[in-house]
Amino acid sequence: MNSAYNSSYPHPKYNKPSATGPLIKHGSFPVTSLSSLKLFITHAHPCSYLPKAQAATLFVDPAAHITADIYSQLSDLGFRRSGEHLYRPQCESCNACIPVRIPVAHFTPSRAQKRCLQRNQDLTLRVVSTINSPVHYALYQDYITHRHGEGDMYPPSLAQYTQFLGRTWAATDYLEFWLASELIAVAVSDRLQQGVSAIYTFYSPQAQHQARSLGVLAVLAQIQRAQQLGLPYVYLGYWIQNCRNMAYKTQYQPLEYGYDRTWTKQPPVAIMA
Repeated sequence: MNSAYNSSYPHPKYNKPSATGPLIKHGSFPVTSLSSLKLFITHAHPCSYLPKAQAATLFVDPAAHITADIYSQLSDLGFRRSGEHLYRPQCESCNACIPVRIPVAHFTPSRAQKRCLQRNQDLTLRVVSTINSPVHYALYQDYITHRHGEGDMYPPSLAQYTQFLGRTWAATDYLEFWLASELIAVAVSDRLQQGVSAIYTFYSPQAQHQARSLGVLAVLAQIQRAQQLGLPYVYLGYWIQNCRNMAYKTQYQPLEYGYDRTWTKQPPVAIMA
């Protein structure tokens, strides 16, 4: 893969949010502007990942002024970004969604991941600052239609695309993967103070590209980018052991698990509804 410089809860649903308490207990985290953030929590709604489970989502006040420092600290507390919204699961009887991150200095690709890199040596990687073009949207539309035709994101729309993947306050890079003149994948990646956050990846669902494992390639490219930027972590979002679509993240080793305001090398015991 040549380089030009060498994504869960995709759509938060407010569902009549109500105010909730402070983000952290006094004294459990360095004194910062986090203490002034207002939080809201949704009413219970069907979980997108675990059948028959009920979920609730905690949101940062959309009117809050978010800085790079605040965003980075919230990422360490298990929050994720979807468009302009920052959220994390806050379910009453379940803690199966565990935030995970890769310490990139210690990452070692598996044999399968090495083969993925070898298969894609004919691709060119470019990092751009916007994906507001018909070419990018057409790829997104094709991906959602063929890969998530029964999910919450179908049918795709330009408004959905812009709100979900656009950014104003986040330092976002878009990693493009080109096969000659064909755009076949895009990874949306936020730069934090302590790493990069893998927000979402969409790619060609066409049969001729399936063997490339483009989702795997996108994660490997973001690990490489974090290493090049001198940033210690890649944040992968939530690992859910009993959900196939989210359990794959343990393929990237070593992995750190966020729980109870700390990060550990061993996964906590998940409590499921």
